Amino acid sequence: MFWVPLLLLAWAVTALACGRLCLTASRAAEQEANAARGHELTVYEAAFLSGGPTRVADVTLVAMARARRLLIAHTGWATVVDPVGRDAMERSVLGAIGPAGQSLIAPIRRGAATADAVRALADRLVGAGLAVPDGAASEVAAAVRQVRAATVVVLALGGAAVLMPGQGQGGAGQVPVAVWFGLPLLLCVGCLVIARVEVHPYTRWASPAGQRLLGALSTRDDHLTAVAVRGVRAVADPELRAALSTRRRPGAAHGGH
Repeated sequence: MFWVPLLLLAWAVTALACGRLCLTASRAAEQEANAARGHELTVYEAAFLSGGPTRVADVTLVAMARARRLLIAHTGWATVVDPVGRDAMERSVLGAIGPAGQSLIAPIRRGAATADAVRALADRLVGAGLAVPDGAASEVAAAVRQVRAATVVVLALGGAAVLMPGQGQGGAGQVPVAVWFGLPLLLCVGCLVIARVEVHPYTRWASPAGQRLLGALSTRDDHLTAVAVRGVRAVADPELRAALSTRRRPGAAHGGH
């Protein structure tokens, strides 16, 4: 019966791993159940769910450039034409440009992406069950990895127990030792199968409910929505697309209009 401590260890590892996975999956399911029904995404919301804070900044820049409230040169410089923002996102962009009224795109994008308006947008989407809370996707993945590791540990402990001299059979009833280790192994495998079926895949930003709303969006007739979903590569104007794709250092030569 020297294999009994190994069996207890196998059960302990299994219980910890499977318990963590069940708890994590339960939280994910609760978020899915609480997701807002009938929610219509705004362009900013679609941008965040598709590409995060930076995508929101890009959509705002494109919107302001199309309305001629912001002039963006192909060299990657932006110049303020209308200093009055129409909404919180536009005011964040203007704040990132600063009082000089002109700046490179890269620092504008960084400043706008970290502004309070984008953080508030993220909080609203998380509260509606449409965006992934910080760390949620990594928690699910880590829990699955832990169960996989527990499966390997149970197999190793069971193999060691079976290979012990005189331990090929159990005690009373002559139940094989391998059968006892088969129980925690079966639990690990069962949890992995259930997780594969029930735990929906996460993107970096959108929850499964958010992914469904994004999938229902039509980008054919709405240029800004196309940019929100696909990024700056969807910008129709080649010069504007090139400007938004430019990566220059703050000390680069001035490229004004």
